[in-house]
Amino acid sequence: MAENNENKIDVPEEADVPETKEPTEENVGDGEEKASKADKKKTKKLEEELQKKETELSEANDKYTRLFAEYENFRKRTAKEKEGIYADAYLDALSQILPVLDNLERAAAFENADAESLKKGLELTLKSFADTLDKMGVKEIEALGKTFDPNLHNAVMHIDDESFGEGEIVEVFAKGYQRGDKVLRYSVVKVAN
Repeated sequence: MAENNENKIDVPEEADVPETKEPTEENVGDGEEKASKADKKKTKKLEEELQKKETELSEANDKYTRLFAEYENFRKRTAKEKEGIYADAYLDALSQILPVLDNLERAAAFENADAESLKKGLELTLKSFADTLDKMGVKEIEALGKTFDPNLHNAVMHIDDESFGEGEIVEVFAKGYQRGDKVLRYSVVKVAN
């Protein structure tokens, strides 16, 4: 029996040991009700959060749809304006050139012209055309006697002649034109040395 005493724990009689209740149907039902109420609160809270997130998603989707529609309208409007600007510029250029065509047609219709009056009419037509180009901002690229610049000139011939400077343009086969910094046509030239 001495061995049995070694395995026993001495608990003083004054010690406050809580009573353990045996689970009864009444105790079990109270726990389930408490757990059920807690689950219902959690479920309700989660449903409210879900509803809130669905509302936010719907608002964001609506905002995205409106933004996309605005962008598409902007893109279409810009493309239409771009086409309009191009067409207007094209028509403006053509309307400025038409008077030159009128002068050439008048000269071709003139039957009894001597060479001198025909030359004078042609010079006036050329001046009219040069004025039209000037109004449009088109300038002739100076080339003869200038130093060759590949950004403005296109060399199609090269000669070795010590009477000209290095890279000097000695002959122009076709005049070049530019508008602002944009080259419309490069000057076709012959370059020395």
